[in-house]
This record gives sequence, C-alpha cells and structure tokens, in this order.
Amino acid sequence: MVDAHPATVGDRLIDALLAAGVDHVFGIPGDYTLQLNKRVEERMQFVGTLDEQGAGFAADAYARLRGLGCVMVTWGVGGLKLVNSTAQAWAESSPVVVVSGAPGIAERADDPLLHHRVKGFDTQRRVMEQVTALTVELDDPATAPERIALAIATALRRQKPVYIEIPRDVVSMPAPPLPVIPPERPADPALVADAVADAISVIRAASRPVIIAGIQVARLGLQAELDALARATGFPVAESLLGKSAVGSYHDWCIGVYAGALSTDAVRERVESSDCVLVLGARLTDLNTGMFTVNVSQSQSILAHPEALTVHRRSYPGVGLREIMHALTAEFPESSSPVDHPAPQPKATFNPTPGAPLGIASAFSSMRHHLGIGQTVLADPGDALFGSTMLDTEESGFIATGFYASLGFAVPGALGAGLARPDRRPVVIVGDGAFQMTGMEIAATARWGVHPVVIVLNNDGYGTERPMLDGGFNDIPALQYAALPKYLGFGVGVRADTEVAFDMALRGALADTSQLRLIEAIIPRHDVSPVLTRLTDALGQRARSDTERPQS
Repeated sequence: MVDAHPATVGDRLIDALLAAGVDHVFGIPGDYTLQLNKRVEERMQFVGTLDEQGAGFAADAYARLRGLGCVMVTWGVGGLKLVNSTAQAWAESSPVVVVSGAPGIAERADDPLLHHRVKGFDTQRRVMEQVTALTVELDDPATAPERIALAIATALRRQKPVYIEIPRDVVSMPAPPLPVIPPERPADPALVADAVADAISVIRAASRPVIIAGIQVARLGLQAELDALARATGFPVAESLLGKSAVGSYHDWCIGVYAGALSTDAVRERVESSDCVLVLGARLTDLNTGMFTVNVSQSQSILAHPEALTVHRRSYPGVGLREIMHALTAEFPESSSPVDHPAPQPKATFNPTPGAPLGIASAFSSMRHHLGIGQTVLADPGDALFGSTMLDTEESGFIATGFYASLGFAVPGALGAGLARPDRRPVVIVGDGAFQMTGMEIAATARWGVHPVVIVLNNDGYGTERPMLDGGFNDIPALQYAALPKYLGFGVGVRADTEVAFDMALRGALADTSQLRLIEAIIPRHDVSPVLTRLTDALGQRARSDTERPQS
C-alpha cells in the first residue's frame, strides 16, 4: 500500500532537528521559506524575533544550553544578516544549524534576476562556507536526508555551526528516510596510551598542580568527569573567562576565573605558582588570557583540546579532551586522597550605603549578593562581562560572548536561554551602547513568555573604550531606558542612581517572575569595574616597559 502522505524533505529536516533535541526554531519568515515555516509551526515552536541577527543570537544561546540550536530565515536579506551571529557561533564553538530558504530549482532556469539576489544563486552559501563547519544544499530529494543527517552530525561532533539551504520547491518533495551517521573513528589506542602515560607522569611529578577549565568541558558534556577528577585529586580548578560556569562557581574546588590581569591576586598567585597547569578545553585567546597577560609557561603545561593534546610541548594529534579526561578519572579514582583542596568560599554580602551614588563596583557587589541559584546570567562584552567574572553562578548558568565579543548578544540571547532552560530565569547585564543595538528584542521575550531581568549599565556611551582612547565617537544617543516598558506596554522599568535604589530594584525584580523587569543603572561616565582597571593597569605597565626597553 502506498502512503498517501509520504514524508517530504521538509519533514526529514524537522525529524532530524527533533531527534537532536531541538524544540524551538528561531527566525523571521520570508517568501522563500514560508512553506518550511508552516511545517515547522505544525510540529515545533517557530519563535519569531524582531530581526534576523537577534534570531541568530537566540539560537546561539539556546545551543549553549541545549546542545544544539536552529535559526531559520529567507535567502539573501535574511541569510546574509546572520553572518555575524554565525561567525560568533563558529568562534565560540556553539553548534547552531542555520537553515535558509532559497529560490526554487525550477525558477532558476535561464538565470533570472530574482529578488534578494546578489551575484549568483550560490553567493550566500559561499559566504557561509567561511563561518561554518559544513554547508549543504538540499537540491535533490533523493540525497537530502543524507545531507541533513551529515550536517547535524557535524554540528554535534565539531561543536560548530552548519548551514543548510533548501530551495522552496524542494520542501514538499517526497524524500527517503534519514540515514544513521556512523560514529567517528576512535583515536589510535596506542597513541592514546602513550599520551596518557606522558601526561600522568608529569602530573604525578608535580607538587602544586592546578586545572584551568574551559568552555569545551561543557560543550563535550564532561562536567561530571571534571568534578570527579577535582574531588579525587584535590587539584584546585580555575575557570577561563569564556568557560565561566562551564562547571559552576559553587563547587568547593573552584577558585574563580583565571584570565591573567583580569583575575584577582589570589587566583593569579595560585595558578602562576603551579608547576603543572592542566588546561582542559580552554582556548588561549586574547580575552581568555586577559589580553595575553597570563604568566603560565607552556613548558609546564598540559594543553587538552577537543582533537589534540600537548604535554610540555610534546604533541599528540588525534588524542583529544574526551580521551584524556576519561583516562585521568580512571587513573585518579574517588578514593584518592586530596592533596590541595581549596576551602569553600563564603557567600558574598552587600550592604548598600544610604545616600551613596551607584558605581560599577557597588552595582556588581549587589549583583553578586543577590544572583546565583535559579538564574542564567547573560553578559554583553565590556564591563558587563568583566564585572561578571566575580559573580557566583550555577553550572551552565553564565553565558557571554567572551571571545568574539559581539555587542548586542545578551538581550536576544535571553530569549534562547529562557526557552532552553525554562527552570532558570535569564538575567541580562548589558551596556547602554549594546542595548541600543538589539534591546528591542525584549518584545520577543514578552511575546514568547520569557521574563528576564535586564540590567542596563548606563554610563553614557561606550564606557569600555573610553579608557583606551576617548572621543566623540564613543558617545551615543541618550535614551530613557527605564521608561521603555511603560511605552511598550509590558514589564516594569526602574531607574537607579544610588546603591540603595539599585539594591532595592534588583531584589524587587528577582521577586517578580511574572514579567520583564528592566533596571536602568546610572553609572558615572568614567567609572569602570575593578576587573577592567586591573587589565588596563597591566597593559599600561607592559606598554611602559616596552617603551623603556633599549632599542637595537
């Protein structure tokens, strides 16, 4: 008997996304994707945003918490607006599936000038090749399921974005079942054994080992292994800036964020005095290393990346983070005696001073006191990110663009985070400049039942850049952010310019989970966080030493 309603290419795409745990697709519809939009809406939640870039950021945040995200847009004007958010997903290893509709195969005959076209019909796909791990075009229903399965498997394996383009007349064409993509070939057992033996001998010979945990620990789902390793060995664990909350601040073995000059003196001393630094899944980028102000020698380090291991500069390509983590947890079982266990850190307290004006330090002191359990904190670049390094967060309770550093990520990211983890309320920390870029996506959060707390640090412009080089280019339009909820018709806005007012506003916002709560925090124009001060001081000292160095 022939099926009266055979599965189509569009059905196979939706099947693959659902099987991978994706329940929400973010995007904006367009005529090249309307049929696919309709099919998604019938079986999933199509989450419309105000702009394509906002949809891309939302899908990125969703992917970081759920393991895979999806954004769906039309061709040309939609897909090309996703280049920035997709580049961020590539740079920060976030597995986002970018789906774009496209002109139908039949209507491309005779090379017509169809709307949204730039150069050729392959222009958008070629652009996306530069910022994704794989691009596929579903131009043949017979091969479409295999290409879909390969794309999603690639995103999950490599923890990178992929691009799927589907001509609109192919969406409804019958397609065969999805194939099962075989697992990747395991690493060479002999090479793994040599690498593990080398690493273990170095670790056992050290007297003060320390671990730096990076974002790949979370991307590869290795948090439990890291917890077991830290408890068995007693090695203290510092998180990288991009990897903050990959394991969570509340573990008694977590000593804080290590990012060179961005870190506290206590964390720097412990890491930099170590004779064996075990770097697990942390990328040594400029922001992750406090603009390369770290003081850790690679000759005393073990660097474990997803697909390569380096032990004191000896390389083992093909032996990745997963293999070394499994081996170390087997080598150091729970019964091992802890050797250097850090003491648990007490919960931060904050007592606002009556009449005292609000500053960046007191704002973050209040946030550290109130934030923690039950929230996902999303920080935009700049002092919103640097100040957040001191916040205590749960495992996977902190999201930031800590490497690519695209302004405007956090507000639309809250939409993705809220739908990915509805048990945790999004708390957005964003500068006034970044808010002006994507802040209207608060309308999308209200539409889809996500009720974030949005803290706008209003320091009258691009405050992070002023200490570097100030000028009129750092100024932005002055807006009344606290008034936005009233005029938009949802949520509550509060303006706070004193310590007491901000602390009360934050407590009230966290207590009210029924709606958007926006806090406009008035920060003096040239006030910066202690973390940023430490960084600029270190960079200044380095610059002075460079100028004082004798010239050859």
